[in-house]
Amino acid sequence: MTDPVTHDESQMKARTPGKIRVWDPLVRVFHWTLVAAFAVAWLSAEELDTVHELAGYVVAALVAIRLIWGLIGSRYARFVQFVTGPRATLAYLGDMTRGRERRYLGHNPAGAAMIVALLVMLSATAFTGWLLEEQGRVAMLPAIPQIVAPAFADEDEYGEYGEGGEGGAIGELHEVFANLTLLLVVLHVAGVALASVRHRENLARAMMTGEKRAPEPGDIA
Repeated sequence: MTDPVTHDESQMKARTPGKIRVWDPLVRVFHWTLVAAFAVAWLSAEELDTVHELAGYVVAALVAIRLIWGLIGSRYARFVQFVTGPRATLAYLGDMTRGRERRYLGHNPAGAAMIVALLVMLSATAFTGWLLEEQGRVAMLPAIPQIVAPAFADEDEYGEYGEGGEGGAIGELHEVFANLTLLLVVLHVAGVALASVRHRENLARAMMTGEKRAPEPGDIA
């Protein structure tokens, strides 16, 4: 019986000499649409409420689609293929500091951890933003303690909810999650740039074309 994974890989290698198709169209569209949606949400946060909310819904929808695709999608899109435990991630980071990390055809352990962290932070940011749209939604939650002292809170930032109470705490959480997400994005871009240099492969372009250099001895496919 023919191994379906091996058969698929042989077919992908035949498309472009020396290349293999890694990222399927849905993963690529998801990635770049998410980049655009998060950028719009971030830039419109202070002035354009309607645009900000619509961008937030797009982010939430994209995350939901990616979670489903991570279970039923193509080989390199599935979580089971690239998500590793903390020990493997720390070992990979240690190899990175010594400049001897191996090349992964899909996501490496550090990249996998970053994807999980980004999905969690984006989900938290979108959820808290959704709660803030209507006061009744916040009322469904148990009491949440203030994170930032009211003296430092911006009264207009939380609209009709005011600075104190559950609405104010949710607003503070929303801002914290958004800032953490932005920090993760910066770290992600830095990691992609470093891996591109180390492995002599433009990973940003690979996320556009879907193709990467075929596995070489020592690579992990």
